[in-house]
Amino acid sequence: MKTIPWDVSRLAEVVELWNKELGEEYPMRQELFNQNSLEDKNVLEDGCAMAVDDQNNIIGFIVAKKWQENVDIKMDSKRGWVQVILVDTNYRNKGLGTKLLNKAEETLKDHGIEEVQLGGDPFHYFSGVPLQFGETQQWVEKKGYVKRIDTYDMINHLSKNYSMPEDKTVSYSALQPDEKEEFLTFLNNSFPGRWEYEAIKYFESNGNGREFVVLKKNGRIIGFCRINDDASPTIAQNVYWSPSFTTKVGGIGPLGVDSSEQKQGYGLGIVQAAMVLLQERKVETIIIDWTILVDFYKKLDFDIWKGYGIYLKDLAGTN
Repeated sequence: MKTIPWDVSRLAEVVELWNKELGEEYPMRQELFNQNSLEDKNVLEDGCAMAVDDQNNIIGFIVAKKWQENVDIKMDSKRGWVQVILVDTNYRNKGLGTKLLNKAEETLKDHGIEEVQLGGDPFHYFSGVPLQFGETQQWVEKKGYVKRIDTYDMINHLSKNYSMPEDKTVSYSALQPDEKEEFLTFLNNSFPGRWEYEAIKYFESNGNGREFVVLKKNGRIIGFCRINDDASPTIAQNVYWSPSFTTKVGGIGPLGVDSSEQKQGYGLGIVQAAMVLLQERKVETIIIDWTILVDFYKKLDFDIWKGYGIYLKDLAGTN
């Protein structure tokens, strides 16, 4: 057994290992892995590695990231990510995982990273370590990672039809192509950072606006909600695991209302409007990813589906 540099030509083998270990809960597609772990500009190539057995079969891998996008977005340049670390069940408890993790951490530190997060990266798979993987959580805690909070994915199987919110003071609609610049300006003013970045990447992927519901008041955008389905220009995070379902899956989130317009019920309203648009597109199951607002979404019949622990490690004080 040994570790080797990342080899993009072995994508099919990596995906095969993923599905062997995680496919029942998190079915991986080559298209998705290519999008998130190969094409993302934030992948730190020298922090990634594979592990192979004596027959050169892939038995493990790790993907590390740091912020490298050349866009004017407020992101923490001192935080890096381990997007995924996976070792074949038959080769665990032999030090491979530790070797892979050490390589990623050392490389991230060499690139000026002071804090590492497990998951939660740009084009992430998981917001954190899945709660059902208790042994993994114990392992990363032994490696110096500290859990900050639990987050959840929620689900609604749409057993009933929803209607547009009744509020004549505002309107809800899908974003039109000619509203792109106004929308990006709104995000820059109200939600600078990750959500703005994701919208920019969306339009770079030839998005035309149908994936955003906008909330308007007096003709001005004051809120938004992202929606996704199988016709979206990229595979978005809340529809990653849609191969698990026989129904058509859609996703909701992120969403936000300008701070000056909050506490008026607009947040719940824009989620309901998003649900209506997804139902019009024949979506039968809706997933919301990476949230702590469990009680908020339960008001619209969402239930907890999956949970994750957000783990971080301080690299600044390590040798």
